[in-house]
Amino acid sequence: MSGGRQRRDGSRRDGGGRATRVSPARLVAAEVLLAVRESDAYANLLLPTRIARAGLSEADAGLATELTYGTLRMSGYYDRIIAIAAGRAIDRIDPAVLDVLRLGTHQLLATRVPTHAAVNESVDLVRAMGAPAASGFVNGVLRGISRVSADAWATRVREAADGPDDALAALSSHPAWVVRALRTSLDHEHRADELDELLAADNAAPAVNYAVLGGADAAKPATLGDPDRFSPIGFTSTGGDPTRALAGHEGRVRVQDEGSQLAALALTRARAVRAGERWLDLCAGPGGKTAVLASEARAGGAVLEANEVVPARAQLVRRALDGVDDAVEVHERDGRVYGDEHPGAFDRILLDAPCTGLGALRRRPEARWRKSPDDVAELTALQSQLVDSAVAALAPGGLLAYVTCSPHTAETRAIVRQALRRHDDLERADVHAVLGDVALHPLELTGDAGEAQLWPHRHGCDAMFIALLAKREPEASIGSQS
Repeated sequence: MSGGRQRRDGSRRDGGGRATRVSPARLVAAEVLLAVRESDAYANLLLPTRIARAGLSEADAGLATELTYGTLRMSGYYDRIIAIAAGRAIDRIDPAVLDVLRLGTHQLLATRVPTHAAVNESVDLVRAMGAPAASGFVNGVLRGISRVSADAWATRVREAADGPDDALAALSSHPAWVVRALRTSLDHEHRADELDELLAADNAAPAVNYAVLGGADAAKPATLGDPDRFSPIGFTSTGGDPTRALAGHEGRVRVQDEGSQLAALALTRARAVRAGERWLDLCAGPGGKTAVLASEARAGGAVLEANEVVPARAQLVRRALDGVDDAVEVHERDGRVYGDEHPGAFDRILLDAPCTGLGALRRRPEARWRKSPDDVAELTALQSQLVDSAVAALAPGGLLAYVTCSPHTAETRAIVRQALRRHDDLERADVHAVLGDVALHPLELTGDAGEAQLWPHRHGCDAMFIALLAKREPEASIGSQS
């Protein structure tokens, strides 16, 4: 199914050549859902572009954002409802028609959009998207959904589930394997009873956080919002268009999750910076943490270089450095061979390793449907290879920050423990103490002091994992926490 051509009067021609008016906000949301599904696009990158291209008003932009993210977050749950209402399996529904049904279901069950508007607009939308023959089907399914309350639908989905875990996965709109992985990680902290709270946090719209880098005009905090709870360089937006808040700061203020800020600061502020230190951001794309490192390196007299193997992401790193430090070299090499090429060359290394991204499901809700347990095995092998390369590139006495935006224990604690077994010259630093010194207010961290796991439901940020690994001097042999 493909979209019809939009006319100057705001209408479109459906598949039968008839003109049909479509809400521009709903059309943008549908187009983004289609791109996410067909092209593996990321909604957080594509949606702002589509909103600008469509010239949406502030109100329509807000509606398009709510429809897009709300539908992506809850699509697993909505699929259960649609299957019951349609009387057929989801895989027997045309994928693009299913997108329209999900959008309609979200409006009916999770917004204040009137029933008649949600149904009628969805019928117009499926026609405009090139499938007029499906309009009766869409109308019937959505009217059936509208006749049952949101609470009653939750009961029906729970009763139709295949056991407690499947019910929890369905109601929270997470794949079952992700639910189990999150429970396991919480259980390592003896906090498995927080699982429902964590799943709910994954489905809540996150706050907009700003990082204020060195040299920014800190005299205008009112344009950004309130100071962050924890990050000393952060602000939390109190509303409004982020692009307007960023204006006038010459690129030294940017949108960045508070957990991401803390991960970078854990490395830069773990110890005093000596002038002339060499720093490396080994897997730098898309560059948010690189910019923080660059600002901190410049203030302390250190020299930073960055590496990103994917050329398009390397270009994002270069853009992220605009206004901070354009002198940072950005290389496009395989990080797994960096240690062989630059043995013992760096005093501090950030390894923000490629991962499943299960810690950022609030911001990238589509990621939960793109990953599988098979991806974990592939990623952990890569993570281990990157750790070995980073250790080889680390100078004696140097410090390595291993960071993932995933709380999956195979990608976090297991990687660190395996690295300590492979490298007897490594020891863990007390990252709890480091973050305690960095944070504006006490962080509630549990478990081993050599590892820190942040959580959206507990800390209000992405679920960043942070470990600091120190490389002992050749003569040193004591003090290890391993």
